[in-house]
Amino acid sequence: MSIDPPGTGSTVRRIMLGASLRRLREASGLDRAQAGFHIRASESKISRMELGRVGFKTRDVEDLLTLYGVVDDAERRALLEMVREANTPGWWHKYSAELPSWFTTYIGLEEAASVIRTYEVQFVPGLLQTASYARSVFQLGNPDASSERIERRVHLRMQRQERFTQKDGPRLWAVIDEAALKRTIGGREVMSEQLQHLLEVAALPNITLQVMPFRFGKHAAEGGAFSILRFPESDLSDVVYVEQLWGALYLDKREDIDPYLTAMEQLCVESTTPGGTVELIGGLLRKM
Repeated sequence: MSIDPPGTGSTVRRIMLGASLRRLREASGLDRAQAGFHIRASESKISRMELGRVGFKTRDVEDLLTLYGVVDDAERRALLEMVREANTPGWWHKYSAELPSWFTTYIGLEEAASVIRTYEVQFVPGLLQTASYARSVFQLGNPDASSERIERRVHLRMQRQERFTQKDGPRLWAVIDEAALKRTIGGREVMSEQLQHLLEVAALPNITLQVMPFRFGKHAAEGGAFSILRFPESDLSDVVYVEQLWGALYLDKREDIDPYLTAMEQLCVESTTPGGTVELIGGLLRKM
């Protein structure tokens, strides 16, 4: 795991603040050991701060800014405001009791992403699910969960979708394996509603929907589902998210990301065009 899951706060804000501190330190000609000595910390702590893997104390950041020669009041205020934002829990943390800690990391990244590309094998991607379909998925995976807890998770999923239906929302590019569309979840009525919903969101300008058809028995993503998140800040690398049964991988190193980018590009080439997707889903609806 390249990105450590946080307890609270904004994952992306921490990464951005850490990147800014690294640039300032390097511009001042200081190494991490010297910076750590100045705030009575170890070199490894400075490294973790610059990678956004720990929380930030206002006093530490103030002392580092002074060490790095940052005297402009506006610049200092902007960076110290980032400390406050990095330590402020996101709206989704009120659902933390219903979510595994490793997934709250993903939601934080998702909130900050400008482009999300995802490939899904078993189910319709969460950001494209109807409430009824999502409820059925949660019930399958959590048979002992109370109805109240299931409904809170459904509500969270619906809230996550709101950004993607707004006029200036982030871009979502989803490739769905044909098997997920033919696997009846929640019964025929629920599945019919879900397929109709996919036709509706496919018409939105910021959503691209493709289907990986059965005729490609062997394809570039046989390893399973994954998502690639891209951020508007040029300092932040893409993040690959790979969910597992009891955890997830967050990859942000170029050598780890590149194979997934290649696989995603190949998936998009081999999958249906957006027009072909509408035709395929329409055909499935007519057969139900």
